[in-house]
Amino acid sequence: MSEFLTPKQVARAIQVSESSVKRWCDKGTISTHYTAGGHRRILLSVLIDFLRSSKYELIRPEVLGLPATTGQTVRVIDRAASQITDALLNGDEEQCRQIVFDLYLAEHSMSSICDLVFVKAFEAIGNRWKCGDAEIYQERLACEITVRVFHELRMLLPPPPPEAPLAIGGTLEGDLYSLATTMVELVLRDNKWNAVSLGSNLPFKTLAAAIKQQRPRLIWLSVSHLKDEANFIRGYTELYDEFGLDVAFVVGGRALNEEIRHQIKYAAFCDNVQHLEGFGQTLLNATEKS
Repeated sequence: MSEFLTPKQVARAIQVSESSVKRWCDKGTISTHYTAGGHRRILLSVLIDFLRSSKYELIRPEVLGLPATTGQTVRVIDRAASQITDALLNGDEEQCRQIVFDLYLAEHSMSSICDLVFVKAFEAIGNRWKCGDAEIYQERLACEITVRVFHELRMLLPPPPPEAPLAIGGTLEGDLYSLATTMVELVLRDNKWNAVSLGSNLPFKTLAAAIKQQRPRLIWLSVSHLKDEANFIRGYTELYDEFGLDVAFVVGGRALNEEIRHQIKYAAFCDNVQHLEGFGQTLLNATEKS
């Protein structure tokens, strides 16, 4: 899947004339990049955004490197969780891609795709494992497939506006669970934040360095696993005391029980990414007004 497309590729994908695509580029209907030689290039994410808001449809998605039936199947988000669950357990990455891209083209938000599809799917996979109906390797493979699909999905999101505030985040040292932080990045980018996941297994020292160097408006921490609760509270408190007045700290994750939450400070605790989306929109509005 290529990030930049030629007018000819776009024309073939949506079955219009190449001259029409070039005219849209020149009129600014579709935001366009130009090469040093003056050739038009269109970001895949810009094309997808155009399709989501126009009468045109994706007729030949394979031209763009997408599954051949993308955009041609009606996806109901209530049923998508069970479909994704089966596809992940079967290791069917192509089916996962098609389902997710169909949902996005159908104008479902990233927060809904994450919370109502993938979170439910992994809950179902976990329950099947507990009952002996799924193997550990299937859950691990499901995680790997999902991370790859999310990285491709990131290419479909419109780039953040030049003035978009920066948000950074990840998981702490000893926490290797990367799906949640990847979801946060996608949801914030879908809501016009310049969001960058720093990845997993991050010591507090490097998070402090990242805040000093990058100067974000928001930092998120996904806490799915804690090796030592006392060390976490101490390290987190030091980080918050140093930067909490200038940066909005957003935390979440199953390891943050009520007892731990009473001992730390934060701007928001989010049980899911839809809560995060609401907080992010509120903070974005406040930033724009200031």
